[in-house]
Amino acid sequence: MGVAEILQSYNLSALQWTAIGFAVFILGFSKSGIKGIGIIIVIILAFVFGEKASTGILLPMLISADIIAVSYYNRHTQWRFIKKLLPSMVIGVLVGVWVGDAISEVVFKRVMAIIIMGSIGIMLYFERRKSDKIPHNKWFSNSAGFLAGFTTMIGNLAGPISNIYFLAMRLPKNEFIGTAAWLFFIINVFKLPFHFFVWHTVSKDTLVLNMTLIPVVVIGFFLGVALVRQISNVNYRKFIIIVTAIGGLIMLFR
Repeated sequence: MGVAEILQSYNLSALQWTAIGFAVFILGFSKSGIKGIGIIIVIILAFVFGEKASTGILLPMLISADIIAVSYYNRHTQWRFIKKLLPSMVIGVLVGVWVGDAISEVVFKRVMAIIIMGSIGIMLYFERRKSDKIPHNKWFSNSAGFLAGFTTMIGNLAGPISNIYFLAMRLPKNEFIGTAAWLFFIINVFKLPFHFFVWHTVSKDTLVLNMTLIPVVVIGFFLGVALVRQISNVNYRKFIIIVTAIGGLIMLFR
């Protein structure tokens, strides 16, 4: 099958293509350093392709965006935090592979919705909590790493958890972005074989779809870079939390 035939086989409406394009643009935007909007991408693609299938469709685009982010923010990476999180993240991914392969699509959807709502609760807690104390114990880093690994495998939903960890570490903006970029590039590449050979959510057809959308990722990333220093996060973060919570509730009960 040619590229056109593969794309036609998805049988997507104009509205669905528009939603996908918006989600992919937001993906590039988020990887530029505008954090907190990743859950919206997951929700949109889950509605279009289904919860489990969407994780494999999104993954190669995440990797392509990670490559751009790593190239741009590489000099700001703080490797000591990656070394702390990576071992427990790998364990979390492996548990996520087993759980995701063992449960039905309906249960998978419920798990994704619960993770989304739980992430919203955690984000709200840390939004309201005022503390300058930096947690240095291994329990905190290992728990954050495991949860990030599990949630990134189940639904590419590790963003809120990693954001909470890096915010708790008081990382400056560029170090935050550069460290997260390298961490998720490594872990997303690690996840890829499981999507190919265990879940079968990545295939030739999905990669063709990815290739047609990568230019939108690139555009979103560089527009995000241009805007990242100018956007106020106060009301914006509240808006993202509200919209994400609504999306999680819709996914839970639809």
